[in-house]
Amino acid sequence: MAMDAEHIPVIVGVGQHNDRPENPDDGLDSLGLMEEALRRADADAGGGWLADIDWLGTVDQISWPQLGEITGPLCARIGANPTYRTTTEQASGDSPIFLLNEAANAIGAGRTRIAAIVGGEALRTAAHFARKGAGGFSSVRETSMRRAPGFRKRYGLVGPVDVYPLYENAGRAAYGQTLAEGQEESAAIWSRFAQVAAENEGAWIRRGATPEEIKTPSENNRPISHPYTKLMVANSSVNQGAGYIVTSLAEARRRGVPEANIVYVGLGAAGHEPDEPLGRDRYDRSPSMDVSIRRAMELNRLTVDDLDHVELYSCFPTVPKMARRVLGWPLEKPATVFGGLTFGGGPIGNYMAHAVVSMVEKLRRGGRHGLLFANGGFATHNHTIALSTEPFPHAQFPQDFHFQAEADRARGVVPPVVETYGGPATVETYTVLYERDGSPRFGVIVARTPDGERTLAKVPAEDADGIAFLTSGAAEPVGTEGMIVPGPDGDQIWRRA
Repeated sequence: MAMDAEHIPVIVGVGQHNDRPENPDDGLDSLGLMEEALRRADADAGGGWLADIDWLGTVDQISWPQLGEITGPLCARIGANPTYRTTTEQASGDSPIFLLNEAANAIGAGRTRIAAIVGGEALRTAAHFARKGAGGFSSVRETSMRRAPGFRKRYGLVGPVDVYPLYENAGRAAYGQTLAEGQEESAAIWSRFAQVAAENEGAWIRRGATPEEIKTPSENNRPISHPYTKLMVANSSVNQGAGYIVTSLAEARRRGVPEANIVYVGLGAAGHEPDEPLGRDRYDRSPSMDVSIRRAMELNRLTVDDLDHVELYSCFPTVPKMARRVLGWPLEKPATVFGGLTFGGGPIGNYMAHAVVSMVEKLRRGGRHGLLFANGGFATHNHTIALSTEPFPHAQFPQDFHFQAEADRARGVVPPVVETYGGPATVETYTVLYERDGSPRFGVIVARTPDGERTLAKVPAEDADGIAFLTSGAAEPVGTEGMIVPGPDGDQIWRRA
């Protein structure tokens, strides 16, 4: 049964802002970015919406912790008094899509008339003031260091930049690619991201980049964690805010929003991996990602051929690589509408708000259907939703977008983790972590014992042959047998058999 217009959720206004003042002291904080984004969204919707917001969702921000609870000050600035206000529990990459799905449900249930979703991160300005000794900012890595359990921390697997390469290398081996072939795919995807960013006024870096530039280490493109270079990883050194206004189709028409500016919200699907990266069943795919994307396509009665535009989350190449294989999205088509987290900008949990803004703008200019796939944590959180220039005839709101039980059923047996081990072991996946000067810090092996347990080991930087084995591409490290032996400082050391 088709829903009546009072309960059909639509996006009517979008706004985003890049803050790059000539004097860094004049930079906005996260609250200022959110305010500016919502004012732009209000203008895009024709004006007069902000005072009538009755549902406000904000993405948690990390760059200005001293701001505290942010919805109250934000409401005061924009003149809103919503009956419902929420901030996501953490700054996770799926947050903007989760909030969009929640707002669509509230409108579909008749609990809400006008909703606003917004986020902002001013890490660039926060870092500037921290260097001057005038702020309490801590970097993304420092935040990760505080949260990482001791075993992972000992072996350098602290932040996303350390963990995602485990998926990259395991996935490449599972796809049957050589290292060179895997890097070619990453560079091809990323160069298309760079081109999209170059054509998008909302993107942070708009100069473009060739595949050769992206995959080749250089003075300006140092290795970060094998096989990723700087131009393959998220760029969080930004001041960016983005937001959007969601309402019912009936309310949009009452307020005179042109039909050509209305974008319909489809059904969503979410699934999550265990929070601890060492508690995953495997690293060559994500069962919850698979469920999230596949279910969203099924719920909205879409095939890949129906999609004119997609945004496949892109903090690191392994994510859109896995996602495009689930979706069947071809390599030669851009997997972003915003520009990706390297070139569009990586404002921690709020990237996908910029993707929503760009998707709405893209659909207004042409095409019918767009798909937004979001990922957060350490390849942990997945949420997919569809947008369209026309109603989704089978969509019913509110919906239960949680497909966790299905994701859990799709997951294989999780191997037990042992923190102390000596003896034969096989490489399950691996990476090499680098210093800022481009020299190897050490290699990290995720290993499986003959009893099926999982453990960690290092390849010391001074083991030049071991580092070369992991990084040269001459042989495939995944599946290679070796020995784990005790090191002089108590670390477990992996040696090739």
